[in-house]
Amino acid sequence: MSKPIVVIGSSNVDFIMKMDHLPARDETVVNAVFMQTFGGKGANQAVAAGRAGGNVIFVNCVGDDPYAERMLAGFRESGINTAYIFRETGIASGAALVMIGEGGHNYLSVAPGANARLTPERVDAVRELIADAAYVLMQFEIPPASIARALDIAAETGTPVVWNYAPALPFDATQLKQVNIVIANEVEAAALTGVPVTDLASAQTAAQKLRELGAQTAIITLGEAGSVVATEEGAQHIPAFPVEAVDTTAAGDTYCGCLVVALAEGQSLTDAVRFASAGGALCVQRMGAQPSIPWREEIEAFLQAAPDNMLISPPG
Repeated sequence: MSKPIVVIGSSNVDFIMKMDHLPARDETVVNAVFMQTFGGKGANQAVAAGRAGGNVIFVNCVGDDPYAERMLAGFRESGINTAYIFRETGIASGAALVMIGEGGHNYLSVAPGANARLTPERVDAVRELIADAAYVLMQFEIPPASIARALDIAAETGTPVVWNYAPALPFDATQLKQVNIVIANEVEAAALTGVPVTDLASAQTAAQKLRELGAQTAIITLGEAGSVVATEEGAQHIPAFPVEAVDTTAAGDTYCGCLVVALAEGQSLTDAVRFASAGGALCVQRMGAQPSIPWREEIEAFLQAAPDNMLISPPG
């Protein structure tokens, strides 16, 4: 894989509480277990791609807080090129408060911090990186104007873009015409299309709607129900691998990072989705964001041990 995968996105310091149930409004849960890790959708996806064997460059901003250098060291340990992570002064790195309850479901609150400094001017500074990339991978935890600039540069230079529409925020839907692959979960897909996603049929409808809005390929992730993938050939369902979830944090990010690595290696879209699903299945069995992200050898071992008769519906 000679060309790099360029991930443009956020990084956060995560403060996590694991408890037996998520609190209701005004309720205090007093039996939580605390851990501090690193996350952020951009960072998680970069780490996932790096550990999955990708040639990854991460474009990001961190602050001048004590956590920044530890984050950078972790990125490098995951095989990420950190030369284009900008060190900002007078501001803290992004931070997230995460509460995890029964079944791995979670509440999250995020303070953008230095992520807000990833401006269109910062994106302009990496124009040549985008032009030379195999893929650009983005999320929605950086300023919308910066996403728009990256989409414009990628369109001008012919670089394919994979955009994970997460979290779901308002934006100009015409930008989907500049996206090769859009990835969204049920809630995000509904926000994009206006189609409530409640089952496989509605997921296929929403995925086709995303293509009508301009995306070349649409992938809707459905957690334990798998993925619906829509291309010009039609929509198909690719099941998930059955595992017991401990913490779903970063599972979607792991999926995205692994998917792009597989595509950059020349795998078919169906095989790339299975590779991504395997990465996500391993992730949900562990606690924390980046600590839960698997390495390439783990994904390959998981795929080798998985049943090969899982039904994949043909496009239609």
